[in-house]
Amino acid sequence: MTESHDHHDHDHHTHDHHTHDHHHHDHGHHHAPANPGTAFAIGAAVNLAFVVLEVAVGMAANSIALVADAAHNLGDVLGLGLALAAVILSRRPPTPRRTYGWGRSSILAALANAAVLLISVGAIALEAVHRLLEPQPVQTGLVMAVAAAGIVVNGGTALLFLRDRQRDLNIRAQFAHLAGDALISLGVVVTAVAIRFTGLYWLDPLVSLLVAGLIAIGTWGLLRESLGLALDAVPARLRHEDVAAYLTTLPGVTEVHDLHIWGLSTTETALTAHLVHDGIRGEDHTRTLPEALRRRFGIGHVTVQWETAADAVLCHLRPDHVV
Repeated sequence: MTESHDHHDHDHHTHDHHTHDHHHHDHGHHHAPANPGTAFAIGAAVNLAFVVLEVAVGMAANSIALVADAAHNLGDVLGLGLALAAVILSRRPPTPRRTYGWGRSSILAALANAAVLLISVGAIALEAVHRLLEPQPVQTGLVMAVAAAGIVVNGGTALLFLRDRQRDLNIRAQFAHLAGDALISLGVVVTAVAIRFTGLYWLDPLVSLLVAGLIAIGTWGLLRESLGLALDAVPARLRHEDVAAYLTTLPGVTEVHDLHIWGLSTTETALTAHLVHDGIRGEDHTRTLPEALRRRFGIGHVTVQWETAADAVLCHLRPDHVV
């Protein structure tokens, strides 16, 4: 690159660092909870207490459906704990060794949460099949009382994450699971009522299998999205083609290559790209592009390398198949 290019690149990095910091503050102030760690901590404590109650009553009442619901709630407790740990870690500043800080811990927390939930699905399904083959009596009164309490506990905790669920994968995961738990608890109440009036004890394990199916379906999207972020995939809310198309519409830009978009965390997105300009000062976009990408696509960490047509011919990263 020429000396002029290096100078512009340096200017860009200086400006981009400021823009990224501003974006992070703006995002935290307007879109994320003022203190998401508090919501995670409250949710974990309340749900842990309820899990202990459910297991005790479920075993006393001989209800596998209630124990299954407790197993799922325990998965939520672990998920909330992991999310809390990720919030704490993500606040630690970057270091010379960890130059992006600990933001990716939020992605790993979401991935671990999905794995724990899928393991619990397998355990629930196995026990439910066993009980379906050998139905056993269930004390419907106790089951109804605890499951009804579950509707209140899970529904109330889910409300903590209602407002901000669209902005953070971790928050969305907790909201989905807790709201799902409230619906599952409602299903357990209905099942207990049905057993009381019909005496069909096989309804209990049948509902357990339905619970396992609902958990698996609800968890699949979380697993796919968190695994994608862990492997540096383009975040689900963005399309690589849309960002590339926007960059090519910038005045003076004739080509875009080596475009990469990935998640620094469950809320922060980064972009790097080589932009080829036509020699009519296409690099003037250096100071306005980061803000434009932040507003249009929510991309807060932007690094751009400007190239002339002659530079692009020599760029070994120009082919689409080269990383």
